[in-house]
Amino acid sequence: MEKQALLYEGKAKKVYATQDPELLIVSYKDDATAFNGLKKGTIRGKGAINNQMSNLLMARLEKQGIPTHFVRELNPRETLVKRVSIVPLEVIVRNLAAGSFSKRYGVEEGTPFGKPALEFSYKNDELGDPLLNDDHAAALKLATREELAVIRAYALQINELLRAVWASCGVVLVDFKVEFGRLAGGTVVLADEISPDTCRLWDARTGEKLDKDRFRRDLGGVEEAYCQVMERLRGSL
Repeated sequence: MEKQALLYEGKAKKVYATQDPELLIVSYKDDATAFNGLKKGTIRGKGAINNQMSNLLMARLEKQGIPTHFVRELNPRETLVKRVSIVPLEVIVRNLAAGSFSKRYGVEEGTPFGKPALEFSYKNDELGDPLLNDDHAAALKLATREELAVIRAYALQINELLRAVWASCGVVLVDFKVEFGRLAGGTVVLADEISPDTCRLWDARTGEKLDKDRFRRDLGGVEEAYCQVMERLRGSL
């Protein structure tokens, strides 16, 4: 399968057409952004790590009954995926208080929840990705009520499966963001990526941050953290 026209370039990925109108090639970049693009930089090797990690995890989720856009890995930085129409919602599942949740509600980072907390935000950089609820999403026609129910169910199931995977690596899944898309026939599937860019991952013993927060907060050792997480994951699968 060969790359054809560039269809889209985002903060972390490029998307290309292929000879098959229903298949696309996603190419992962080393570019890093935070705070809705206000902070920019480069994390060496990030694109290859995020591509391969996302593919390993999506293949694992497929086996557990979660439909995804993943088809096959083409090389360390590129993957063949099914063409989807992205649902313009960022779906965040939180197991512990951290990041914007802690700032927004004045809750100390690391505070556990009785059960996972799920948030929707409107995927719109110009508006700052505002939080919204099911009624807002339906009113804006971002998704139907039925699609929202499916997305909620999948997101919570993904959380349980990923928590188990990361626990086997000695890592705590604090929270994560996922996106969903519609196939040509309307079926909702998991899309985008699962990586240290989109997950908060803390060492289970030390609490050390092993994710993009090292870039956001200028903690240093960003590349090392991404590599360490990848090595742990490979060792557990």
